[in-house]
Amino acid sequence: MILRNFSELAQERELEYVISNTTEAGIRYDGNDQLEMSPPNSFPGKLTRFLLERFQYFDGSTDFGLTIIPCELINYNADTLKTVILKYIDLWKLSEEFKNWVLNACTFHNTLVDRIVPGYPKDTIEEYNSQLEYQDQLIVSAETFFLWVIEGDDNLKKKLPFHKTSLDVRIVEDMQPFRTRKVRILNGAHTAMVPFSLLYGNETVKETVDDGFTGHFIESLILEEVVPTLDMDQKELESFAKDVFDRFRNPFIKHQLSSIALNSISKFKVRVLPSLLRYIELYQKMPLKIVFSFACLIRFYQGRWKGKDVPLNDDDAIIKTFKNLWQLPAEDMVKELLGNTALRDTDLNQLHGLPAAIEKALGLLETDGVKEGYEKFEESYK
Repeated sequence: MILRNFSELAQERELEYVISNTTEAGIRYDGNDQLEMSPPNSFPGKLTRFLLERFQYFDGSTDFGLTIIPCELINYNADTLKTVILKYIDLWKLSEEFKNWVLNACTFHNTLVDRIVPGYPKDTIEEYNSQLEYQDQLIVSAETFFLWVIEGDDNLKKKLPFHKTSLDVRIVEDMQPFRTRKVRILNGAHTAMVPFSLLYGNETVKETVDDGFTGHFIESLILEEVVPTLDMDQKELESFAKDVFDRFRNPFIKHQLSSIALNSISKFKVRVLPSLLRYIELYQKMPLKIVFSFACLIRFYQGRWKGKDVPLNDDDAIIKTFKNLWQLPAEDMVKELLGNTALRDTDLNQLHGLPAAIEKALGLLETDGVKEGYEKFEESYK
């Protein structure tokens, strides 16, 4: 059956699952979304409309509820998605019957995905095409490592019997330990390295970890400033971190830093900022590498470095915010940025020493570049 439009897919009797991956910025509420829009702007708005189409077509039968499995890298991704959908139901004044159907006929499952997928292998595409008897327009490259953790019960295991396969898909009651480990270490390393390494002159993840300066910086950042903040077995965390760096060194994966620069501000908030806050709480001092990486991120969002444009890829509102901030004197810019709760949940100006440290790092970046700038920054705190 060829499905021609949005409504027809909602009416498909055999449909059971909705699986999404819209990045951290995708699961969000947009108060401007309207039911009559074709379609609403946000992913949760689209999904609410889709579920409503299905509810109406099948006359509210609970037999046609869906199993919803979001894969966005935010904590409690399914719970968050459900909360936003309920907000749209209220905003659009939809019926209590529909709300009850969403809550009782549909199930929402928090997840964690751990696999590096660099994307389209443009440099080796002909080699792959020569091995195929058809034209694959959606081909992507990925590492062999694979882990998918889904929160669910025995009912979900019956519907998705992954335990009967060799795939590392785990349906568990609580995925939080897996999530925290992966987001803070693997994703945190990615997010911390992107602006820092791009400004230094690297182009790929492998170049970053292979370089004597940038590789040591990122490994030390993770092992010395992230791992100690996690409430798990330290030896297991260190082992996982070392495996992560081996994965980064995979010679068959050319993971462009520019491709993971997407939505770096929201990623920093989720992946790196919690480690910075926890480190200060535990040790009453600055995690210097995280702070310097933070400064590189701020400098990156100025949009130009050494006379060239940098690959900014974020919401227009965030890019505009930084453009306006960079019109201010450095001290005022840092104060405004750290106090901007639209970008971060808390006023980071309240962290003693952080504003001065960021301002110092930004100044050294400007005058000395990344390598010498960091060396002088670190030396100033000895």
